[in-house]
Amino acid sequence: MKKLTIAAVAVAAALTLAACSSSSDEATSPAETSAAASAAAEESAMADESAGNIVDIASTTDGFATLTAAATAAGLVETLQGDGPFTVFAPTDDAFAALPAGVVDALLLPENKDALVKVLTYHVVAGNVMAADVTDGDVPTVEGQTVTLSTADGVTVNGAKVIQADVVASNGVIHAIDAVLLPPDVDVDALLAQ
Repeated sequence: MKKLTIAAVAVAAALTLAACSSSSDEATSPAETSAAASAAAEESAMADESAGNIVDIASTTDGFATLTAAATAAGLVETLQGDGPFTVFAPTDDAFAALPAGVVDALLLPENKDALVKVLTYHVVAGNVMAADVTDGDVPTVEGQTVTLSTADGVTVNGAKVIQADVVASNGVIHAIDAVLLPPDVDVDALLAQ
């Protein structure tokens, strides 16, 4: 993600400097504009190719330590490093912290691995869905149940807001969300009673 941001800033800075350095009475030809756009697109494509997989990005990005630990405990790291493509609605550390006290600890226990896998795969949709491509409605998750996507107030999934969209990975895309999605058949009270 840092490489993508740096590349985008570099391209924007170069284009801004080029625009500022030309005099106001000089017109930019369509060929020059097209060449600049092609160069920017090429650099963006190269940045996308160098992006790590979903696990690489999540494990090296601030705010996803709990998600990374959970994916490891669930044995999903290898799957999320696979070809995909996957769209991951990734809860931030703050989203996990907002769960009732003890839920994360209970999910990370070895005896609750099946529930943890269910919760995590409920956040994954097959395919590469960019925020601009989201349409309202229910979509199946890798877990098997559906989540509801909405564009009424920005992009949401089951009411959780996408707070950072379109983090491109080599095998899909990550959308950071502000809440953990719990499948309807995961009994939080039962997890806490253990």
